Amino acid sequence: MPETPTPVTPGHRRRTIVLVVAAFAVVAADQASKAWALHSLDPLRRPSLFGGFLTLHVVRNPGAAFSFATGTTWVFTLVALAVVGAIIRLSRRLQSWTWTVALGLLLGGALGNLCDRLFRAPGVARGHVLDFIDYHGWFIGNVADIAIVTGAILLLVLAALGISVDGRRIGAGAPDETVDQDV
Repeated sequence: MPETPTPVTPGHRRRTIVLVVAAFAVVAADQASKAWALHSLDPLRRPSLFGGFLTLHVVRNPGAAFSFATGTTWVFTLVALAVVGAIIRLSRRLQSWTWTVALGLLLGGALGNLCDRLFRAPGVARGHVLDFIDYHGWFIGNVADIAIVTGAILLLVLAALGISVDGRRIGAGAPDETVDQDV
């Protein structure tokens, strides 16, 4: 059965604007912080923050999180493009502000790292993601990764609460009530 698209309402337009602004803010912050890291961080020094919990140094990551699958950079480019497409498609049904923010963070994070994969060395669709925030040796990430993790956590909370993309509570025995949308 085909989905019926959400009618375009002033509330839907506002959510779309918030999604786009959140995504572009993440991309801008991510790319600006990467430019700063490339030009400001000395490869021989690792400044520490928060009592040494974080250190800053530039790493070029050809793989996914934890440098997983480093020989398949082009696959992660395709995955990022699919994620961007899925978020854009899902955004047509948005009626929840929390879903809007979560998807905006995910979209911005995916686009931030996708920019690296498309435009950084060694070449188009094979570029390495620039990471520079070292979390006490556990992993190294960037601003896009922070947005992705934050957006994913928000989506997990929404799923645990049974709140769907249209702002209604769903699940076994849950009353069909609107909990997070414009009225």
